[in-house]
Amino acid sequence: MSLHMITVNNNASLIQPGFSLMNFDGQVFFFGQKGWPKRSCPTGVFLFDVKRNQLKLKPASFSKDSCYLPPLRYPATCTYQSSLESEKVQYIIHGGKTPNNELSDKIYIMSAICKNNKKVTFRCTEKELVGDVPEARYGHTIDVVYSRGKSRCVIFGGRSYMPSAQRTTEKWNSVIDCSPYVFLMDFEFGCCTSYTFPELQDGLSFHVSIARNDTIYILGGHCLTNNSRPPSLYRLKVDLPLGSPAVSCTVLPGGVSISSAILTKTKNNEFVIVGGYQLENQKRMVCNIVTIEDNKIEIQDMETPDWTPDIKHSKLWFGSSMGNGTVFLGIPGDNKQTMSDAHYFYILKCDGDDPIAEEQATFSCSQTSAEDPGDSTPFEDSEEFCFSAEINSFDGDDDIDTYNEDDEEDESETGYWIICCPTCDVDINTWVPFYSTELNKPAMIYCSHGDGHWVHAQCMNLAEQLLIRLSEGSSKYFCNEHVEMARGLQTPKKTLPLKRTPLKPLRKKAPVKIITPAKKSFFRKLFD
Repeated sequence: MSLHMITVNNNASLIQPGFSLMNFDGQVFFFGQKGWPKRSCPTGVFLFDVKRNQLKLKPASFSKDSCYLPPLRYPATCTYQSSLESEKVQYIIHGGKTPNNELSDKIYIMSAICKNNKKVTFRCTEKELVGDVPEARYGHTIDVVYSRGKSRCVIFGGRSYMPSAQRTTEKWNSVIDCSPYVFLMDFEFGCCTSYTFPELQDGLSFHVSIARNDTIYILGGHCLTNNSRPPSLYRLKVDLPLGSPAVSCTVLPGGVSISSAILTKTKNNEFVIVGGYQLENQKRMVCNIVTIEDNKIEIQDMETPDWTPDIKHSKLWFGSSMGNGTVFLGIPGDNKQTMSDAHYFYILKCDGDDPIAEEQATFSCSQTSAEDPGDSTPFEDSEEFCFSAEINSFDGDDDIDTYNEDDEEDESETGYWIICCPTCDVDINTWVPFYSTELNKPAMIYCSHGDGHWVHAQCMNLAEQLLIRLSEGSSKYFCNEHVEMARGLQTPKKTLPLKRTPLKPLRKKAPVKIITPAKKSFFRKLFD
């Protein structure tokens, strides 16, 4: 195994925990950016171009008949082929979080339809589900099984928000384990059926799943109910006769206590498990090799790569499989970096034969994201929701990066995630609703001091009734920091009376002499 550090040349801030990587015929694409797509890249999908330890994210395009695909984080993804003999590979995307922290229950099919001049055009379609539709969730897995010439999708695990009737102000965005149901979906008709098994008592999230032919193996996972990572190993077998499907569940020995691990395939029947957590904020530095043969699974420890000191000392890590035995890893940067959300990135290449030439009979997927710390990371909310750019707006020189990071709003100044005062205690990583009126954002009040600025209502210790009253009226409000100054502004200061320049006195007019008729007759005779 070899580990190399890489440099992201552009748009590094888009790579956050919860993203997914998709491999289409050797080309890797990035999906699941932090916020809503901007005007310069309306699709939110980027070519993951790595050359000489340099990474560039180049915007991808979709066909005009595609549905809109929101930037989902922590979704379940897997590859899909109509049959084992088919060469056309598609990706299935289910669930995940939107930038508004809402959970999706939709299922999308993403395929590459055109590859021209190093440009790939995708088509995305939404599949309607009927029957026992799985609730909106994230941190789960989706796999495809093949039996008797037919295929089915299997969805299991994950987390969802607490039902609305059980929510309180303090626990408005609290998440719970999904019920331990196994959902079997007929992908052709979109019919979904749920199954329960006594062996599955907990709804595990951030587990690892491996699908081979008609069998799925589920390893590890995290249970919120008792905050545990049981060393579980389950085998789900799906038989697809002419009648109803037959699904069975078996508990196997030799499981692994792990969550949020990254799974990558190195051979036709061989996989490598990298990363993950074994305890809260304690990384699992051991790598495992998984071999599947004749409905038997074997998990063994393998030689670990030479982890760098930064990776060893970091409490968090996240990443995704690039396919072909390659893993992309990220860890938080140090405080010396100028950007608060900057990360260090590495590429780990696992040993194995030429995976490109291997048969595509085995499909695998795993929820490959930082778990609990990443789960509570709120998404940036964009005031701009625009996807009006034309499909060909990115055509041209392949080396020109048309995505301009300067187009992103600077939420440190204009958004909700700001330090509003010296005692501000609203943390982007741990914020939960404080008032019943809040859902996805902390309430803010505009302070009228000077040019004005925004402050969090929670930091100002505002009672909810006062907050509502201030939001309804147009009265001025002053934060705790400026309230003393504002008192002086509210009470007019005493000012000296203005000095008035006295007006100049009017000149007296000479009295008007009245000429009587006798005098008029005298003057008339005088001049005659």
